[in-house]
Amino acid sequence: MNQSAQLDRRFVWHPFTQMRDWLKREPLVIAEGHGAVLRDVHGREYLDANASIWTNLHGHNHPKINAAIRRQLKKIAHSSALGFANEPASLLASRLISVANKSKGDAARPSQISNHKLGKVFFSDDGSTAMEVALKLAYEFTRRTRGKTARPKFLSLDGAYHGDTVGAVSAGHIDLFHKAYSGLLFKPDKVMSPYCYRCPFNRARPERADARDYRKCHFECVGLVEKKFAAQKRRGNPYAAFIFEPLMQGSAGMIPQPQTWLKQVSDIARHHGALLIADEVMTGFGRTTSHSAFRTPHLPLFACQQENVQPDFLCLAKGMTGGYLPMAATLTTQNIFDAFLGEYAEFKTFFHGHSFTGNQLGASAALASLEILQSPASARARKNLENVLRKELQSLWPLPHIGDIRQVGMIAGIELVRNWRTREPYELRERAGIRVCEAMAKRGVLTRPIGNVIVLMPPYCTTTAQMQKMIRALREAVAEVF
Repeated sequence: MNQSAQLDRRFVWHPFTQMRDWLKREPLVIAEGHGAVLRDVHGREYLDANASIWTNLHGHNHPKINAAIRRQLKKIAHSSALGFANEPASLLASRLISVANKSKGDAARPSQISNHKLGKVFFSDDGSTAMEVALKLAYEFTRRTRGKTARPKFLSLDGAYHGDTVGAVSAGHIDLFHKAYSGLLFKPDKVMSPYCYRCPFNRARPERADARDYRKCHFECVGLVEKKFAAQKRRGNPYAAFIFEPLMQGSAGMIPQPQTWLKQVSDIARHHGALLIADEVMTGFGRTTSHSAFRTPHLPLFACQQENVQPDFLCLAKGMTGGYLPMAATLTTQNIFDAFLGEYAEFKTFFHGHSFTGNQLGASAALASLEILQSPASARARKNLENVLRKELQSLWPLPHIGDIRQVGMIAGIELVRNWRTREPYELRERAGIRVCEAMAKRGVLTRPIGNVIVLMPPYCTTTAQMQKMIRALREAVAEVF
């Protein structure tokens, strides 16, 4: 066994991993990466079909991001943001605000409710901490605007996952991940997610197509959101904020939202005076952009923009540095920022921070990534990848254990079932998704399931041939396992 594998087995505790199973076999040790290809210590090559847990946008060892980091290393790697500013973080904040305030323009009808533009950036380390910042700011802003006796209450979606810090865990509703910590958490309310494939209001029989395309309902899920807000308002304590992943819920099982759902529920929240907290840790930086919906080359980078939803908090991480370094940001409005201004003795400061806030290396990588994203070549590559992915996914429908295939932009979730005609799911203990991903790894394709859902989220540099290999490996793996 390779020395790194031996040391790993002896000393490392892996996240979201049953270590008893891990210790039964030699771990796959990644040694190199170039483009969409990973290479292990034995020289075997694999396609990175989940972009290294949804972070790598442009491929491994990208020359422009490498060069940006090297240039910054010649200056300084890190200095504190507590009392000091730095060049790359300041420039990155400006660029993030610029791209976040662009709207789709010719899309859904504009909101009739006034929104504040995003104007301030608070840097942190990862998606969990970006959400933690938003929750703390929303909580304290509500108390400062409604009175110190206010009891800020949050609403989030069933199946939500927003990270693993205590506040972020509190905002989630996946018992498998969160129930063990229930004694540590605050208690938000939840409302049903628009999971068309398993929605109790969807009267359509299963077809060989994305369930959003053949659903038969009256948007009852939107009506339930209205009822939640109205009921909480009658209690005399309107919701402080509504928390959501726009267009697609990730760890819930890649649950896509039908068109206009996001716009409708956001307007409901606004009408009831709630702040909007958009978790775009997964969906941001072009992942969910549907190129077929745009006639302009200036594509929006965030999911909210596709339905002209302007959040009060935009939480970003994962792909922000192109998958190179841990860095996150919480974008918010001048209005919220102003509530924390005062004389020193008033102690209105936002008492929250991180040692590596605004790290220069991370900011330099993120600036390079944004430059790549906004280039015509990158836009063309993403459009091509989206189209190839959509076309290749069609080859999976003949498999009887494929229940639903859902794609939003450059993200796909493929749900495994016992029988597509009944939608009967596999029990988690049967490890259906894990077994399929293990069979894919034998064919040179790496990804990680969410329960019974196989996730495909490759880097934007993935070629047509590589995308075809990913789908072929999935198709053969499903046939082998079942």
